[in-house]
Amino acid sequence: MNNWRVKPLDAILATAEKKSLHRSLGAFQLTMLGIGAVIGTGIFVLTAEAAQKAGPGMIWSFVIAGVVCAVAALCYSELAAMVPVSGSAYTYTYAVMGEVLAWMVGWALVLEYAVAAGAVSVGWSGYFVGLLEHQLHITIPHALAVGPNDGGIINLPAMIIALLITGLLVLGTTESASVNAILVAVKVTALSLFIFLAYKTIFANPTEAATHFQPMYPLGIGGVSAAAASIFFAYVGFDAVSTAAEETKNPQVNMPIGLIGSLAICTVFYMLVAGGVIGTVGAQPMLNADGSGIAPGSKELAAACSAIGDNAVVCSKEALAWTLRKVNFATAGNLVGLAAGIALPSVILMMMFGQTRIFFVMSRDGLLPEVFSKIHPKFKTPYVITILTGVFVAFFAAFFPVGALADISNAGTLFAFAMVSIAVMVLRKKDPERKRPFKTPWVYVVAPISILGCVYLFFKLSFYTLALFVVWATIGLVVYFLYSRNHSHVGKGLVEVHEEDADVPPQPVPPID
Repeated sequence: MNNWRVKPLDAILATAEKKSLHRSLGAFQLTMLGIGAVIGTGIFVLTAEAAQKAGPGMIWSFVIAGVVCAVAALCYSELAAMVPVSGSAYTYTYAVMGEVLAWMVGWALVLEYAVAAGAVSVGWSGYFVGLLEHQLHITIPHALAVGPNDGGIINLPAMIIALLITGLLVLGTTESASVNAILVAVKVTALSLFIFLAYKTIFANPTEAATHFQPMYPLGIGGVSAAAASIFFAYVGFDAVSTAAEETKNPQVNMPIGLIGSLAICTVFYMLVAGGVIGTVGAQPMLNADGSGIAPGSKELAAACSAIGDNAVVCSKEALAWTLRKVNFATAGNLVGLAAGIALPSVILMMMFGQTRIFFVMSRDGLLPEVFSKIHPKFKTPYVITILTGVFVAFFAAFFPVGALADISNAGTLFAFAMVSIAVMVLRKKDPERKRPFKTPWVYVVAPISILGCVYLFFKLSFYTLALFVVWATIGLVVYFLYSRNHSHVGKGLVEVHEEDADVPPQPVPPID
């Protein structure tokens, strides 16, 4: 079928193989890269959401999400090493499974990046508003500090930070490696401070702390799985390790160590943070009269929280800072809030950057209008799609709760990762002789586990989230059949690599030491 046309892998690889990168990264550097990319957003933002879904059982939610990420990462790495070019999962799918599925993956990646940027904007807003209130004694009216689902009108700080980041991206402002390293250090230091003070409190009164873990599973195992589906958001970023495969020494050994090592360390870190929250202030969910959990991010939860005041972590918009303040570490709580306020905007920037580049590549392939890949004459950035993305992110940040945005983002991510896992097995059959700098170990075991894990977490998302995903996918198919199919460069026989020296044939790749 015409819709299953593929973009030849040889064309995509032509420049990448000619311009191979120096292999300098070892297992330790990859592990540190992964920790820096993963730790931050989710644990600052989604702890309260996880507690409302799973109670103390959220500790195991981090393990489930981490395991699914690990097996997906191993599949992702094989294709990232083979196709080290722009476009992420969209490009991999185009080369292996055809245009229509590639389009759907690219369309889903909008949810991964743009909606995730909205979620982080809302999370940043919670810490920013709390910091203003507790440190500077400035109170932003509730109606302007949260969206309609939380009893407000518009989340103005979240909208403003999204628009400011959009402006920076249009101007071409990017993070330098040194600035990023500082921000990673800020995040890790803040979480380490939280862990130290939380466990200091727990060890001072272990009997009371133990009571906070009971009941461990107030909403059953289903609640733990639902929380895992949300917490998956906390691990997004591990693909930074996968995309470094071309620069890795002995990738067959070091890639699994870097991926699994960084995810294992992050999982332990997350479990310690979750245990610190539970042991100090408890994490029991707010329940309906029939004993079921109130939906996170709902008006019902906002009303229930309003009735009890500032007395439950599940009601907090800045869970970690709130926890420290509750156990008499107000200054440390403010420092954690300040760290989140400093570090999270960089995450918004990188997510919006990723989103604009995915759309840029799709536009360059003819699947979206050419205007989307238009470059600003002065700033040399894809400003049209950057502005459109920024408006989209700002709208979601202004009116949607953080948990709903994170779940919608996860739906897109899980779909894309499942498709990548399928693509790895398909390409092993279709092109077994292709040079693979990294090969997924036990691929016919790991890839199916990845697919099943992604599907399992996908269907543990709320009905509301799944319905939105179906609507978004339907819109995507309509756009594809009305526009993209007829304007595709591959469909017209125009196959470009879009890099310099695109006409140079692939060069031999030296053997790996």
